[in-house]
Amino acid sequence: MACVGVFVAYLPVTTVSASLPAIQRALGASTSELAWVSDAFVLPMAALILTAGVFGEVHGRKKVYQAGLALSGIGALVALCAQNVQVVWAGQALAGLGAAALMPTTLALISHAVPDPRERGRFIGLWATALTAALALGPVIAGTVLNHVDWRWIYLLPVPASLLASACGAKLLTDSRAPGVRRLDWPGQITAALTITALVYGIIEGGAASFSDVKVMVALSTAAVGAVAFVLVERSSADPMLDLTLFGSPAFTATTLIAMISFLGLIGFFFALSLYFGLVQQLSTLDAAWRLLMVTMVPLVLGAPVGRLVHRVSPRLLIPGGLLVATVALLTLTDIGVHTSFGSLAWRLALLGLGMAFVITPMTATAVSSVPFHQAGMAAAGNNAFRQVGAALGPAVLGALLTTRAVDALPGHLTDAGLSGRTVQHVTTLAEQGGIGAVGGADLGADTPRVLGALSEAFLDGLHLCLVVAAVLTLLAAAVGAVLLRRPTHTAPPAIVTPRPGAAGESPTGTPAQGHDDAGSLAGSHSGG
Repeated sequence: MACVGVFVAYLPVTTVSASLPAIQRALGASTSELAWVSDAFVLPMAALILTAGVFGEVHGRKKVYQAGLALSGIGALVALCAQNVQVVWAGQALAGLGAAALMPTTLALISHAVPDPRERGRFIGLWATALTAALALGPVIAGTVLNHVDWRWIYLLPVPASLLASACGAKLLTDSRAPGVRRLDWPGQITAALTITALVYGIIEGGAASFSDVKVMVALSTAAVGAVAFVLVERSSADPMLDLTLFGSPAFTATTLIAMISFLGLIGFFFALSLYFGLVQQLSTLDAAWRLLMVTMVPLVLGAPVGRLVHRVSPRLLIPGGLLVATVALLTLTDIGVHTSFGSLAWRLALLGLGMAFVITPMTATAVSSVPFHQAGMAAAGNNAFRQVGAALGPAVLGALLTTRAVDALPGHLTDAGLSGRTVQHVTTLAEQGGIGAVGGADLGADTPRVLGALSEAFLDGLHLCLVVAAVLTLLAAAVGAVLLRRPTHTAPPAIVTPRPGAAGESPTGTPAQGHDDAGSLAGSHSGG
C-alpha cells in the first residue's frame, strides 16, 4: 500500500510536465502562467510535507494516507474538468496537498511495519521503485493520451487509482502513531510553510522577471526572516515538528543536503531537456517520452536490488559513487546538438539513470535509519521536504540561466545566419519580452527557418551552461556525502508493549505487536504476510 500511495502521489509530476505545450496551446496560457501549472503542484508539496508527517504521527498514519489519496483524486478530477488555466492550478494544488500527505506517510508506514533497519532497506527499495515507475510512465501516458484525445484526459488515471487504493487501504491497513504523546507544532508549521513558499515564489518570479523587483525582494526577505523564526521556534518548542537535534547525525545532515542539492540540479536539467526535445528537436510528446524513459527505466529496474545493497555496502560508497556517475553523464551531454541521434543520447541518459539508481534508495534508507526509531517519520518528512525544495528551485534556477544565456547569445547567432539588422533587433526584442518560447512560436515569413535555426543554436548555448551547472551541483552533493556520510548507527526498535488481551495493539495472531501503537500495528499485520 505504501508503494501504491507513492505511485499515485508522483504520477502527475512527469505526466503534466510532458503535456505543458498542449495545455498552453489549448488554454492560450502565457509562459509564466504555464510555469505555475507545475509549481502549483510542487509548492504545497514542499511547504506542507513536514506538517503532513506530524499529522500522521499525531492523528494516525492511515488517516493521513487516506486523506492524501482523496486529495490526489479530487485534484485530478478538478483539473480534468478545467476550462481555464486557473482551474488547472487549483487541481494541481489539491494534488500537491495529496502528495504532501502521502510522501512521509508511506515511508513512515514502512518504518513502522519493518523495524529491522536491514530488512527495511529492501522495502524502501521497492518504495523507490514504485516512485520511479510513476515518473517513468508519466510521459508515456501523456504522449499516448495526447495522440488520441484532449489533453484533459491525462488527469483521468489518478481518479480511479486513488479510489481503488483508498478502498484497499481501508481494508488492509491498520493505523499507527508515533510513540508517546505528540502535539501539533503550529508555530513551526506556519513558519516552515511561510519560509518555503516565500523562497520558491521569490526564486521563480525573480528568474522570470528580475531579482530587483519589489515583490521578489519582499518574498526573499520574508523567506530569510521565516527561516530564522523557524529555527528559533523549533529550538524552544517542547514538541518540535522538525527536531533540530536530528542534524546532530552526520548521516541525516548529509542525506538532507544531498537531497536538496542533487534534486536542484537534476530536476532543473530535466526541465531544460524537455524544452530541448520540443523546441530544438521538434519531437512529439510521445517521442520525447521514449527518450526520457532511458533515464527512468534504469532506477526502476535497479531499485529493489540496490535496496538489498543498502546494508551490505556503506552509503559513503553507494551515494557519492552514484552521484559521481551522474556527474560524468551530465558532462558527456554537453556536446549534444540539433541533430543528435536517439542512439547517441540513449547511452548517456541511461548512464545518468544508473547514477540516480545508486542515490535515491540509499539516500532515503540512510536518512530514516540514522535517527532513533520513533523519529523515523520525522526524518522521512524532513528529507522529502528538502528534496522537494530542491525540485521546486531546480526549474526556476536553471530555467533562468537557460533563458538568460540563450537571449544573450541569440543576436550573434541571428547575425551569423545572415539576417538583417532590423530582423535581428525585432527577434531580440521579442525574446527579451516574451522569452525564447515566444520566438519559437512567431511567424516571421521567409526568415522563419533561419530564425528558428539561430534560436536552436542559442538554446543549445543555454542548455550546455545548464548541464555544466547541474554537473557542478551533483559533484558538490557527492563531496558532501564523501565528507559526512558514515554507516548509520541503528537504534533498536521500541520495546515490545504487552497490551491487555484483545487490545488494539495485539497482532492478528494474538501476539503483542512491535512498537508503540495505540490503534493497531502494521508490524503485526506484516508478520502475518
